[in-house]
Amino acid sequence: MFWVVIVGLAGVTAAAIVLALLRGGRGAAGEAPDIRIYRDQLDEVERDLARGTLTAEEAGRVRTEVSRRLLEANRAARAAGTPATAPRGATVAMAVLCAVLVVGGGLGTYAWLGAPGFPDLPIATRKALADQARENRPSQAEAERQAAEVMPAPTPDPTYVKMMEQLRETVAKRPDDLRGHQLLARNEARLGRFADAVAAQERVVELLGDKVGAEDHTDLAEYMILAAGGYVSPEAEAALTRALQIDERNGAARYYSGLLYAQTGRPDLAFQLWRGLLETGPEDAPWIAPIREQMPDLAARAGTRYDPPEASGPSAEDMAAAADMAPEDRDAMIRNMVSGLADRLAAEGGPPQDWARLIAAYGVLGETETAAAIHAEALDTFAGNDEALTLIAEAARRAGIAR
Repeated sequence: MFWVVIVGLAGVTAAAIVLALLRGGRGAAGEAPDIRIYRDQLDEVERDLARGTLTAEEAGRVRTEVSRRLLEANRAARAAGTPATAPRGATVAMAVLCAVLVVGGGLGTYAWLGAPGFPDLPIATRKALADQARENRPSQAEAERQAAEVMPAPTPDPTYVKMMEQLRETVAKRPDDLRGHQLLARNEARLGRFADAVAAQERVVELLGDKVGAEDHTDLAEYMILAAGGYVSPEAEAALTRALQIDERNGAARYYSGLLYAQTGRPDLAFQLWRGLLETGPEDAPWIAPIREQMPDLAARAGTRYDPPEASGPSAEDMAAAADMAPEDRDAMIRNMVSGLADRLAAEGGPPQDWARLIAAYGVLGETETAAAIHAEALDTFAGNDEALTLIAEAARRAGIAR
């Protein structure tokens, strides 16, 4: 029925355009309206004369006046000329072309941008389906099994493998060794053995007990996601939830939570989370690059027009180039970048991420007095903005000037 309706509507629209073209200027070359009126008036004079409502003398005067006006109207019409009309063949060709464009173009555009064969899905229905898909998605064990079938096995350095074997043996003999399990989890992850890293990190969380932090839960969730080939399982979601309950500003946990929403049909919620991360930074955070890469598609799926903020600070190409420079040249390049950022903030101001970046940069350069001065100015600039002050405090800590 849907296709019958849209094809019928397209056909009616095309028919109206074709008929208008084929008629062309028909009637344009016909008699002008004022000429027809004068002719009707002459006929009326004759009828009045026959009925006796006008005398012959009166009829003659009226007939003379109307005839004079009729002649003037005829002269005006001839002076205006007749509008030119296109050849019949060209008109027919244009009509056919318009019909093809209306019907074919409309159907082609829908086939490209629309979803043929899918029923209309109100927002409430979409949310319900997304919730259902989220509740019924595969478990961590099933996801790991599927990922293992397609992911290549890691090939680490033999020497490193031997060291890891010794570490595994040591940790196996010391099941309550917190530090040993932390090292085991990190190194299993470096080897690409993420399932083993999950097992070790679960033991870390268990040993920490009430002292477990948001980072510990986030690490566990990240290992699970990596072991599942990038998929956020219910078990990984539970770890992310625990991390955010401890620290709702944890960037990695918020990023992976956004990834969960993107995977389960809620791009709107993913967009909200990732937009906040992207706009608060810092630019060198590990989640910024993947967010920038995925944001255009995510915003389109969320039905939002969004222009992400431009990245500030040195690019990856700049850092790669700096690594190959002589120490004095690298120092000069860094100082030039820092100076440019300082000048822009002094003249135009900027977001707290840029102030934090400048404070940290002066700390790296060893200019702690300048970093402290910028820190004091930033505190005044963002007084009352708790989120901005948190970023600035972290930058001050990294610069070695935190009080």
